[in-house]
Amino acid sequence: MVRLLYSLLVYLATPLVLVRLLWRARKQPEYLQNLDERWALYRKPAAQKLIWVHAVSVGETRAAQPLIEALQNAWPEHRILLTGMTPTGREAGREVYGDRVVQAYLPYDYPGAVNRFFRHFSPVFGVLMETEIWPNLLAAAKRNDVPVILANARLSERSARGYKKVRRLVQPAFMTLSAVAAQTTGDARRIDELGATHVSVCGNLKFDVTPAPEKLALGQAWRKALGERQVWLAASTREGEEVLVLDAWRKIDASPGQPPPLLVIVPRHPQRFAEVAELLARNDVEFVRRSTGMPAADTQVWLGDSMGEMAAYYTLADIAFIGGSLLPLGGQNLIEAAACGCPVVIGPHTLNFQRATEDAIAAGAAIRVDDPAGLAKAISRAFAEVAEGSEMRNAAVRFAAAHRGATERTVALIRSVVTAG
Repeated sequence: MVRLLYSLLVYLATPLVLVRLLWRARKQPEYLQNLDERWALYRKPAAQKLIWVHAVSVGETRAAQPLIEALQNAWPEHRILLTGMTPTGREAGREVYGDRVVQAYLPYDYPGAVNRFFRHFSPVFGVLMETEIWPNLLAAAKRNDVPVILANARLSERSARGYKKVRRLVQPAFMTLSAVAAQTTGDARRIDELGATHVSVCGNLKFDVTPAPEKLALGQAWRKALGERQVWLAASTREGEEVLVLDAWRKIDASPGQPPPLLVIVPRHPQRFAEVAELLARNDVEFVRRSTGMPAADTQVWLGDSMGEMAAYYTLADIAFIGGSLLPLGGQNLIEAAACGCPVVIGPHTLNFQRATEDAIAAGAAIRVDDPAGLAKAISRAFAEVAEGSEMRNAAVRFAAAHRGATERTVALIRSVVTAG
């Protein structure tokens, strides 16, 4: 009865869903492409023997890379069906996997749509990245005898409290999962309390993502082109943070004998590239877009308006600030920076990546600041204390290497609960 009421609300929300798609399409017209897939209306026949992996957007799509490659090696006679929910995630899938996977949008959680999804694709099993719990989707998977595993699963205390408020709706969904590969013991405990069974701690798959050699080479080429100029990166910044970053930037002086440092700003979402460019222009900042070329000697800010090049930016930078953390936005992933050997500064708000952040700080690969003034002091110190920065860089590499292995453990867990036919 609870799921029936939920389904009724999903249907009643259809006009709002359409309005939201139109609203997002103002900045990203791609939201209006492949609309039929969002209701599981497909024009082409599906491939046979599919393993389904769902990664909601860009971060999950990239984090899934080592797992998808391991699944392809473990079941070479199967193809991967990669579903997502955003155009940027779909573009990331094309960039990372090319035609090695089949891509489609996961339909919205209408009972009819999710049933059509399983009838059309008939996957032998499914893997949901992180915490994508949809009651009708998982109920349909159970009816169609499709085992589903929750991989790289994380659940904060705040999210767990939210789920507990609708326990009667979500508990049956958690109970349908064949297994859960949790990132940490805390995640495992909270997911177990919501009704999931066969919960194991497998670690964070993002530690197993290897930066692409061509992106590392690109960053090294940028570094060579800029010579001795010091560079700090504001990575994955969110709305409202660029103003704070510029506040910190104005407080940073060049080290003795050095030209003014270059600030590189890479917004988290591509639809904000133009917005950030307008902000820089209003503040009389001399900036160059990545899409138009390299920064000149008098360029103050290089605006990273490109996708899929974060490893290159981390390789270029002497130190990076990880966005989403100066404002209460939950933080962003610092693991890729560590894998590239880039020391990081993070703000006070890291709820979404709490364990990785705390471990990085303990390892000496990251430092936490409270506000823009603290950010300015941390960047200034990194530029002035070269030996200290070098040790942080080495600590970042050690930190990333020490936490690898989640992919192997996750595949072993999947093998223990499914038999791909």
